[in-house]
Amino acid sequence: MEAPGMHVVVVGATGNLGTSVVQTLGADPRIDSILGLVRRLPQWSPAKTEWASADIADDSTDLAGHFADADVVVHLAWLFQPTHHPATTWRTNVQGSIRVFDAAAAAGVPALIYASFVGAYSPGPKDRAVDELWPTDGWPESTLCQEKAYVERVLDAFELQHPEVRVVRMRPSFMFKREAACEQHRLFRGPLVPKRLTRPERMPAIPDIPGMRYQALHTDDAAEAFRQAIVRTVHGAFNLAAEPVVDAAMLAKMFDARAVPVPGWPVRAAVSAAWRAHLLHTPPSLFDAVLHFPIMDTTRAQRELAWAPRYTVQEALQEWLNGLHEDAGLPTPPLVGSPGLRR
Repeated sequence: MEAPGMHVVVVGATGNLGTSVVQTLGADPRIDSILGLVRRLPQWSPAKTEWASADIADDSTDLAGHFADADVVVHLAWLFQPTHHPATTWRTNVQGSIRVFDAAAAAGVPALIYASFVGAYSPGPKDRAVDELWPTDGWPESTLCQEKAYVERVLDAFELQHPEVRVVRMRPSFMFKREAACEQHRLFRGPLVPKRLTRPERMPAIPDIPGMRYQALHTDDAAEAFRQAIVRTVHGAFNLAAEPVVDAAMLAKMFDARAVPVPGWPVRAAVSAAWRAHLLHTPPSLFDAVLHFPIMDTTRAQRELAWAPRYTVQEALQEWLNGLHEDAGLPTPPLVGSPGLRR
């Protein structure tokens, strides 16, 4: 008799990364079933997937009951907004994560995979790549980075308390895909940056800000790394990013524009003023953090996960731009296209 396949629970399965993870797992014959735990049930039926409603910020939610018989719990749920109310994001991102981890241990789940982020890393170099041993203390003024760094410390303690659980921490860079474009525009840009300004013909110049070098990858490539971490007996942290590194020269070449040197302080001041006026959804602290993100070395993921991105960064960004102007999306509450715009 053939051995039964795996049962995977994905917490936060309807967003940018979650939808790609669910689709990738559904195509793997080693995965028998997927349970997507979400706050709001979607009108979407991917292969092998059932849905259940659960709010990890609610301490009365029976997460352990949902995790019963799971071979792996994949924790992706995260709130970026509201950036003006960090207590709200803390309840989900930190306290909710702790509930997920404790429930996985209580249910006897053998493996836990957590979606961390490059922002968990302490400030690092831009001229060389760092591996997974780089400190994860975050950028002190960014709520997003500090929450990610705090959860990394929670996992440190969790691993000591529960050595029987295989823990994997995935640390992706910024992730882009066509279907997530409208959601990300809502979350990060806001009314100050209408979609029409993101068309290549409206970008004759790219500001070249000192230190503005960062990494990105296609969300489907990140999901493939998660799949590999699920089906392999690996543990520890993995950096995820594609080539090339994003900087003004790369963007100028991609959009046939000019890279124009611009000092960082006036841009930072403009971002701060717009955020305080609720015209821009990205806080100035995240602008500062990106200037200090290290460049990550992905050798470990390539070696131990047999992982390599299928898309270049340019291809991922171009697909994202196409999706933005096509009002692309998926029938899930986070990824609904622009006809369902929510401020």
